[in-house]
Formats: sequence, structure tokens, C-alpha cells
Amino acid sequence: MYFASETSTDGVVERDFTVGAVPGVLWTPAAGAGPLVLMGHGGGTHKKAPAMTGRAQLLLAAGFSVAVLDAPGHGDRPRTADDDREIAAMQQAMATGEPVGPIVVRYNGLLAEQAVPEYRVALDALLEEVPGPVGYYGINMGTAIGVPLVAAEPRITAAVLGQFWPESLVELAKQITVPIEFDIQWDDEHIPRESALALFDAFASPEKTLHANAGKHK
Repeated sequence: MYFASETSTDGVVERDFTVGAVPGVLWTPAAGAGPLVLMGHGGGTHKKAPAMTGRAQLLLAAGFSVAVLDAPGHGDRPRTADDDREIAAMQQAMATGEPVGPIVVRYNGLLAEQAVPEYRVALDALLEEVPGPVGYYGINMGTAIGVPLVAAEPRITAAVLGQFWPESLVELAKQITVPIEFDIQWDDEHIPRESALALFDAFASPEKTLHANAGKHK
């Protein structure tokens, strides 16, 4: 792990880092690093998108440390020809009213295959800087990455997930037994309600809660 910069503002220390060629950010309370929450950002965004910084502020105020990696093809990472092709397919489907789910599931699955090993390597390095235990928070693409990550990584002891299609994740969800909060949009125009509930049902966690918010996908 290489730390490229460090700033301190309003009781929070922000450090940009790379693990290998993967960029990330680590936020810790200036008063001392607390237990670590890994976060995964949504599709088309990046590690410091408002959804990430806003959630991080809440967690930091509660004494946690927070780390986020840029997903493959996102943020400070270059896009590949495959990225451009899949993004164009998603945009075309949305423009014509075709279902976008199959494209998102396929593309995010490919990203997860790369991102899960990256998060596990980053976690090795991060735990030398901050203490455990470790949690995970990631919605939408953050769930496409988070479900296989939580299933594979025994150091993650709780997770917040949601807003993703079940087809590629149900079998992995059946392997997860840590406490889960699962978030859905009740009127999601992309993910049918029954699909969202099917993924929630699949988790083997004896302690899991469903949070259903009124409104569409965004």
C-alpha cells in the first residue's frame, strides 16, 4: 500500500492510496482509527462520489474508519474496450425502454471477478493501518461486488447490501450467514419487487433486516 496524500479537516483524516495499481481512499477519525467499514460505490460513480462521502461522514461520526476502492473502469481507473461496449449497451437499452437488468448483471459480474480479489488484497494492507472487525456497505453495483466479497472473506462480519437482481447472486447469498441489512426501492422501475425480495430471502443469515423505501431506483 502506497499513501499518495494526506489531509485533515473537521476531525477527519483523508488518505488517498494505491494497492498495486488500484486507487482508493481511507478516512479515519483524527482522534484515532476505529473499526473498518469497506464500501463499494455504485455503477458509473467513484470512490469519492457524494453517496460515498456522505455515508462515510455518518460512519466516521460514529467512530468507524472507512475505505473505498475505485471499481474496475471507474474513477481514476482507465476504461477498457469491454467497459465502453457494456456501457453503450446499457445506455441504448435505457434509451429504447428495453430491460437493462441482463446487461447490468453481466457487466457487473465481470467487474466483480476483478474487484473481489482487489478488495481482499487491500484489506490485508488496511488492517495494518486500522483495527477490525470489518463491515461492508455497498448498494447496486456495490452489491454485485459485495455479495461475492462477503461470501469469500471471513473477516467481514456484517454487511449492508441491496438494489440488485438475484440471478447471479442467489447461490452466493446462500453461503452468507453474517448479519445483513438489505435495502430496496419499493417502486424500482428496473428491479422487480419480487426479484429484490428473492435475493433477500436467499441470504442464510439468521439476523437480517429488510429496509424498503418508497420510490424509484434512484
